[in-house]
Amino acid sequence: MKALSVLALLFSLAACGSDKTSTNGMNLVDEGKFTFASSGEFKPFSVTDTDGKMTGFDIDVAVAIAKELGLDPVQKKFKFGGIVEGVKAGRFDAAVASHTITEERLKAVNFSTPYYYSGPQIFVRPDSSIKTLDDLKGKEIAVSKGSTYAKTAEEVTDKIILLDSDVTALEALSKGKHDAVITDFITGKEAIGAGMKIAGKELLGRSDQAIAIAKDNKKLLEEVNKALQTLRDNGTLTKISKKYIGEDITVDPEKE
Repeated sequence: MKALSVLALLFSLAACGSDKTSTNGMNLVDEGKFTFASSGEFKPFSVTDTDGKMTGFDIDVAVAIAKELGLDPVQKKFKFGGIVEGVKAGRFDAAVASHTITEERLKAVNFSTPYYYSGPQIFVRPDSSIKTLDDLKGKEIAVSKGSTYAKTAEEVTDKIILLDSDVTALEALSKGKHDAVITDFITGKEAIGAGMKIAGKELLGRSDQAIAIAKDNKKLLEEVNKALQTLRDNGTLTKISKKYIGEDITVDPEKE
């Protein structure tokens, strides 16, 4: 009887040690589900509709990955600046939120193979004389919180305004605030198409966008990478890209 009590206690302690469940070796927030985070504020990658549901490029990619994994997709809207920490803390299985792979982020999470390729660009009002990064010396630049663009802005100014999203920054620029915004060129292109009074200037390089997964969840990382390869091979990623972007941004430009 005493032995049974000890076994029951050990089982109870083990169960309390983790809030996650294991499915085929993958540690998941909820069994049978792929719980992913996105900002819902990064059109056309993730946009929130009137019902609070997110749609967009990232969302479709996450849903396609869940299908390949045999899991039900569960979307969680979260402020971009806190998503990586949320993945690290186990709140989400993954972040499918257009994160650029950086050395700093790699200290907190692992990244999948890139699922699309992009790059930052300077955006200003149409009447601005600013054309290059050098022209932004001492100017006021708005960027989204948690993005990699703040570091680029720090190269030329200490007048950096952090806003909740790239769209918010571009809207403020369009209405006469700040001197410039640095953001993904596709997001800026989308904003111009939506009627914002802004213009794109110098492109500032390229970036690899990938899915963030907790460092202790190597099996999930492995399975997500397998799923992404399948989605590349069968044309699903290309189809999603053309649906939202109008062109294929899922192919590494250095391999074209």
